Amino acid sequence: MERLGGQVERELVRVGPGGAEMAAIARAWPDAVGAENARRAWPARLARDGTLHVNATDSIWAFQLGMLSGAILERLRKHIGDVTPQAIRFAPGPIPEPLAEPAERRALEPPIVAAEDAAAGIEVAAGIADTELRGMVARAAAASLARARSDRDF
Repeated sequence: MERLGGQVERELVRVGPGGAEMAAIARAWPDAVGAENARRAWPARLARDGTLHVNATDSIWAFQLGMLSGAILERLRKHIGDVTPQAIRFAPGPIPEPLAEPAERRALEPPIVAAEDAAAGIEVAAGIADTELRGMVARAAAASLARARSDRDF
């Protein structure tokens, strides 16, 4: 059974100029911008002048990501090299529905807790008198902060 990605890529190439480039951009987009940004914005088309037009969920996300366009271009260069667009423009528009991540995968991947997350967790739980409960709350708070940080990967 062939994966759908191959069929989509063949269709993009068949559509005409820019199809292969758009396939490479779409494949690299989530890694280049991070999971949260990929849920909020998705490449729509590549203009003849080399500008990548990206649809965002709303004008606020379009503005925020527009402010990061230089960094996003740099990260795209690292992922796809020569195919990188010359510029990026963000505007509100339709984006694809996000793929549902299997619940068992989310449950199996604990967040990586950084030292600052652990310290913040200890600070949050400092007022709890029960030692065992204080430790559990500190670990939970640190894990929550680490997961939030990893979700904002960009």
